Amino acid sequence: MGTFGNQFILSRERRRFGRQCLFTDRNEMILSVQPSGKLRLKYILRNPIDERTQLSEQYALSTAITQNVSMEPHGMNHYEGGWNVKEVNVMDEEATLRYRKKVERDDSWGIEVNELLREVMLVSSRNNAINVYQEFFIDLPEDLGRGIKMHIAARNINVFHDLWIPARKLTACEWRNSENWEFLLTYSNLRSLEPNYKEPENQMPDFGSNNTNVFYQWDLNNSIRPVAHYDASKIVLIARVCIRDDNFMVGGFKTGQVGFWMTEEMGPPKMICPLEACHREATSALCWVHSKLNTEFYTGSLDGSVKYWDTRDLVMPVQELLAEPNPRPGAQNRQDAHGVTLLEFEYTIPVRYIICSDMGYLFVGNRKGVTPSESIIGAYPMFAGPVRAIMRNPFFVKNFLLIGDWRARIWSEEIKHAPSSFYFMRRHQLISGAWSTGRCSLFVTGDIRGNLEFWDLLMSQRRPIHSIKFPHPITHLSFRPDGLVLAVSLGNGDCVMLLLEEGMKSATVKEKSLMMAMFEREISRCKLLEAREEEMKLKKRLSSVAPVEEPIPEPPVSKKKGAAQPVKKEEKVSKEEEEAAMFLKLIEDDVEFSKALLDFNEIMEIVSNKRAKRVFNVERTIFERGEYIEE
Repeated sequence: MGTFGNQFILSRERRRFGRQCLFTDRNEMILSVQPSGKLRLKYILRNPIDERTQLSEQYALSTAITQNVSMEPHGMNHYEGGWNVKEVNVMDEEATLRYRKKVERDDSWGIEVNELLREVMLVSSRNNAINVYQEFFIDLPEDLGRGIKMHIAARNINVFHDLWIPARKLTACEWRNSENWEFLLTYSNLRSLEPNYKEPENQMPDFGSNNTNVFYQWDLNNSIRPVAHYDASKIVLIARVCIRDDNFMVGGFKTGQVGFWMTEEMGPPKMICPLEACHREATSALCWVHSKLNTEFYTGSLDGSVKYWDTRDLVMPVQELLAEPNPRPGAQNRQDAHGVTLLEFEYTIPVRYIICSDMGYLFVGNRKGVTPSESIIGAYPMFAGPVRAIMRNPFFVKNFLLIGDWRARIWSEEIKHAPSSFYFMRRHQLISGAWSTGRCSLFVTGDIRGNLEFWDLLMSQRRPIHSIKFPHPITHLSFRPDGLVLAVSLGNGDCVMLLLEEGMKSATVKEKSLMMAMFEREISRCKLLEAREEEMKLKKRLSSVAPVEEPIPEPPVSKKKGAAQPVKKEEKVSKEEEEAAMFLKLIEDDVEFSKALLDFNEIMEIVSNKRAKRVFNVERTIFERGEYIEE
């Protein structure tokens, strides 16, 4: 009903409202849930009950577009102090003059003025002594204080995914020298060897062929579409572009064969070696070597063989060698050969090349050798497992970075019997590593847990200067030739590009000289240790040689035929005592050996004490306790 008496009545029949609801009051159990004893055991009494946190769920998100406010800076000339007296009109000169005289007649006014004058004179004298608008230290070099404070960081600029789902295994990433914004990603479809294999789905069927063994060449600025594609009828494990000529590329297959591509022409390989000339197992290592036409390269396999090829004729290898630790004159034994995991060659040292094995050995090869003993100069045990990565320092090529098991080592060619100058031990297994091509003291390592660590030998040799966590294992690491970008290959088939900050890009002339002095110091230290080891071996050999004794006369024959008198026991005992005295004197003269022996005895005593304190709770059976009763 309205205010003025107007009204509206709506009438409807009762049957239009539906059936009438009838309610009853009765007791009926619908559901009975008994308490659970397991849930009761999981109940935890917490004290205090109330907690506060800043991390809470976001239930609503609202945005607001505000108006732009334009601001301009303006200067102000402060002529006189502000007036905070409400009774005085600032614009009236007579009123302000009367109030100023009133303040000056106050006794505290002089004291306040004197204190204010001291502060003003102090500030003004400082301003007069130093010209704040003058540019100082202009004559000093720009890179003088560069190493004092550097911004060390690496940010993600792009991610390259495999075009096939599920993603294939990413084995390596290689940059091109002529065009440093392009790189090659090698994928291996190892799932095709499984019994229940399903064909992956191609996300870009309009590009290239529908071949699961295809690998691509990408542009750094375009992560959507590759630049080129290269096919193969077999699984490709490794592919390398020639450093001196980017038009040539070779690759190794799972079957042990070797293929040759022309990078300008996309598609299948131009040439493949026959099965009777290939490796017995998969081709796991490959490296280009120095030649006039840039057509020669080495390949290695897990069968222990290293073959020398020429791309002009892949029918038969030019030379074949087995990676034996101790090659004997004559025919080589394949049973003693180690499986080859990596090959390394430096163009500035055209005679030598490096072979890494799956047994943790490092072999130094000679290209001019004819026999196996001449071709393998030395073999050094480095790791307990296979060597995962090897790379020379781009600035000091005689120093290597070696990655294997849980360790990273820096090795030098100038040391023969003590080749490891630096040693880094990590908690998780390391599977990749690389030297920086821009900064001589920087190298990176990647482990099986996805931890990417940056090491700088000039900043710290105990802990990494920067680390990044990835959700997948890091299978391969590669710096761009200018050292600005780092390619990180992950176990899920992705390749992440990291842009390095200024503190990790380049090195000054002073830093290079410091690194050179550091390597020379470590090499001289290893040479001194090697000389000390040789001295100890020589001393041991000389002490083991017994002095020439007079011949002992034969014992007299007894009356009985064929019976001889036994040798006196006192002579044997005296001889043993002399040898023990000589050995004891040798140990006492060698201080280092005595100290090492003392430390070993202390450790063994600690271990024996710990073992003695252990308690073993052995449950006896009813038969041993005598509780068994026959029925």
